[in-house]
Amino acid sequence: MRNRTVMNSFLVTTILALTGIGFADPASETEPTQEKVESPAEIIVYSGRSESLIGPALKKYEDATGNTVKVKYGSTSGLTALLLEEGGATPAHVFIAQDAGALGALAKNRRLAPISDSVLVEVEPRFRSPAGHWVGVTGRARSVAYNTNAMNPSDMPDSIRDFTDPKWKGRIGWAPGNGSFQAFVTAMRMRDGDAKTEAWLRGIMANEAVVYPKNSAIVRALGAGEVDLGFVNHYYLYRFLSEDPEFPVKNHFLPNGDPGTLVNVAGACMPKPATPDAARVAQAEELIRFLLDEEAQTYFATTTYEYPLAKGIAPAMNMPPLSSIETPDMDLSNLDDLEGTLVMLRKVGALP
Repeated sequence: MRNRTVMNSFLVTTILALTGIGFADPASETEPTQEKVESPAEIIVYSGRSESLIGPALKKYEDATGNTVKVKYGSTSGLTALLLEEGGATPAHVFIAQDAGALGALAKNRRLAPISDSVLVEVEPRFRSPAGHWVGVTGRARSVAYNTNAMNPSDMPDSIRDFTDPKWKGRIGWAPGNGSFQAFVTAMRMRDGDAKTEAWLRGIMANEAVVYPKNSAIVRALGAGEVDLGFVNHYYLYRFLSEDPEFPVKNHFLPNGDPGTLVNVAGACMPKPATPDAARVAQAEELIRFLLDEEAQTYFATTTYEYPLAKGIAPAMNMPPLSSIETPDMDLSNLDDLEGTLVMLRKVGALP
């Protein structure tokens, strides 16, 4: 992918001033007035991604543009609720979400401004909103990680659904309180329906799956031989491998569009203000464009070990190409019914 030069805020302001985009007074027949946009600009970001993951990329943007990024960190679900509450009064230029379901919820509530095609085109259609309201920045693939001393890939069943077989009793690690796991359950509900998904959850619990607080704890337990396999996101393994190349765990990606190989995204969108503001849109798109540019995408690939989604950027550490992962064919915007998934997890006793 070509290495684009990030447009600085002064140039954005100058272009807007010369063209008069968005500043005409419909009640006046005189030349439209110009709204002055300060340069360097302050960009307000709501981030459902932790500071340790997204902060360095935002710092790279500040260094490249001279703009200042002011970030409000929180959970993706909490910030989504806040954006719905703030409505058009939100100060946020950009919202960076941990998963596509939150972005879909905002889009369905008509709280997002459309992103320009020139930005969207950097990412293949399955990882962005069909209506252009959000775009994926990184890919986060579900996998079945396994201890290589206990199992081979040939031991794996064809589907996540098959782990309810009693032969897996006591051998599985899972994290039902984890947001990525809950997004996967939501995808299974979309594909299989609530009745079959609930039966699957009960089957995993009947197999006495060991509960862990998060994905990294599952991978650590796999390396220690506490369990044979676990349902995780792909990139946690690579954090361990970066410290110990002999770490005895591998990822297995299930075939045939299985929900156990869902590729969700961390993505970005532009909350819609009450009054159209061309300068605000330009500043927001500049930041989103930077997150899809080579510098930021390479950072994500080599530091967080997520899949870069911009065209032309390869994953790190000899990961299988994203094109080889048979993720379910679905509109990720529809992973927005988190509440229904939480209700189900509580019903079966997987959550308190």
